[in-house]
Amino acid sequence: MTHTFLILALSALVLSALGGLYVFAWSVPTWQIFGPALIRGRVTERHIALTFDDGPVPPFTEQILDILRARKVPATFFVCGKNVERFPQILRRLQGHTIGNHTYSHEFPYFRSQKKFAVEIDRSQEAILKITGEQPVIFRPPYGARWLGFYPVLRERGLRLVNWSDTGYDWLEKSDIVRETLKNLGPGSIILLHDGRGAEPPEAIDRSRTVSALPAIIDAARAAGFTFVPLAEFLSS
Repeated sequence: MTHTFLILALSALVLSALGGLYVFAWSVPTWQIFGPALIRGRVTERHIALTFDDGPVPPFTEQILDILRARKVPATFFVCGKNVERFPQILRRLQGHTIGNHTYSHEFPYFRSQKKFAVEIDRSQEAILKITGEQPVIFRPPYGARWLGFYPVLRERGLRLVNWSDTGYDWLEKSDIVRETLKNLGPGSIILLHDGRGAEPPEAIDRSRTVSALPAIIDAARAAGFTFVPLAEFLSS
């Protein structure tokens, strides 16, 4: 009886560990075990791309756009459809930069059905199309995480999945955003920052630290010999 119990307990432990590893493998933005994701551009040139997730949200997206315009930096904004519907006037200001799909409501992907993925992606595509007249060709999943059924939906819609290689961890309250962004920066880096926080209402969001850090990030990257380029340059990598 004891021997059987130990075997069952050990089997359960092993299965639990394997299940945890499986979930973890879907979670790591840079892993490509289950499907491709663009995480870095060509490493033969000192070109880097700047991306922002979760907007558009006032006043932070607008402040970021002012900084980018003043420093002549192109960027990519992975927007949530729900925020697009709330703030269409800000989405219009993004034209001239690259716009990507970041789902409609920024739900965590785990244990969602393929149909649910499709609805989240399509609602965001439709919201963006209504304002800009164009649909994105790139997609970034919430939290950089993926799940079963993700890739068939993307293939059917002709969307390229883009994650990142570098981040300022600006979602952490005490992170040094400038230092974290720059410490591993290299040729082909795709940088992740945020101008919103999921699809939460603007009164619950404060991205002022990201806004404050952005000029120093741009200036330091350029001083190190990097050139900011549109993400489209990396899509053929």
